[in-house]
Amino acid sequence: MTFQQKLFSVLVLLVLLAFNLSDAQNLKVGFYHKTCPNLEAIVATTTYHYISRAPTLAAPLLRLHFHDCFVRGCDGSVLINSTASNQAERANFANLSLRGFHVIDAIKSAVEKKCPGVVSCADILALVARDAVGLLHHGAFWQVPTGRRDGRVSLASEAARNLPPPFANITLLKAMFNGKGLSVKDLAVLSGGHTIGTSHCGAFTTRLYNFTGRGDTDPSLDKNYIAQLKIKCKPGDITTTIVEMDPGSFTTFDEDYYTLVSKRRGLFQSDAALLDDTETKAYVIRQATTHGSTFLKDFAASMVKMGNIGVLTGSAGEIRKQCAFVN
Repeated sequence: MTFQQKLFSVLVLLVLLAFNLSDAQNLKVGFYHKTCPNLEAIVATTTYHYISRAPTLAAPLLRLHFHDCFVRGCDGSVLINSTASNQAERANFANLSLRGFHVIDAIKSAVEKKCPGVVSCADILALVARDAVGLLHHGAFWQVPTGRRDGRVSLASEAARNLPPPFANITLLKAMFNGKGLSVKDLAVLSGGHTIGTSHCGAFTTRLYNFTGRGDTDPSLDKNYIAQLKIKCKPGDITTTIVEMDPGSFTTFDEDYYTLVSKRRGLFQSDAALLDDTETKAYVIRQATTHGSTFLKDFAASMVKMGNIGVLTGSAGEIRKQCAFVN
């Protein structure tokens, strides 16, 4: 890890914000049963329209929910556009690769036609993440408690210090997850979301070419995997090339991620870090050796828990008419 990365880690540890989770008890499955009875059908149908044509969108939609919840809680703030006077979360470097906003906008539009001014963008994000994952081969499914309201604040400066970076070590990861009310097990489980999706080379090329600033490679990364990655990612390639996080099955929601991590083939340093803690390592090995015997069930439980982070309910926040704009 370079000096800059170490400094970043220390700064994050110093400024971690713990969210009040007391409002989570106000969420419930079927919150819109009377006010928008067809909500889940509308979301599922529209999500299917996009995922059936582009399965690779599932991972970005799951990531949108994650990036939303880790900054200010699950309040839809990641969806807000920047203005002349404010740089929103989407403008932060950590969020520049986010995509799938058009899917959220399409679903919000469809919902507004049936139930105007009723359903929050934050709830739509949570439902879409579930449905996108559920539509994949072996996909998990869970009941989504709803009742979130949308936040009115979105600050680019808050994204960097709240989102776990790909070069995070296990100490930083545990601290960041704990700061959101998530356990060490949740960390191991939610990291399994990397079984789908892709990454730009820039998120991990330091591991290939300059791990400690001396032109070396990360010793925790399998040498044969390094050789394969170097063929795809050349020095200086930050945003041009895209690599599968789970080679060969990056659109299948399975336990393959844990098998790769156990073989020292996790793409990010944050993946490899799971082997540096007794509890997370045990979870990795257990899923890898039992063909993910509890992974889908665990993932569902951890997603519900993550979806409770810092929620706004009751009269707090607002219900946005368009997800990219504060009313």
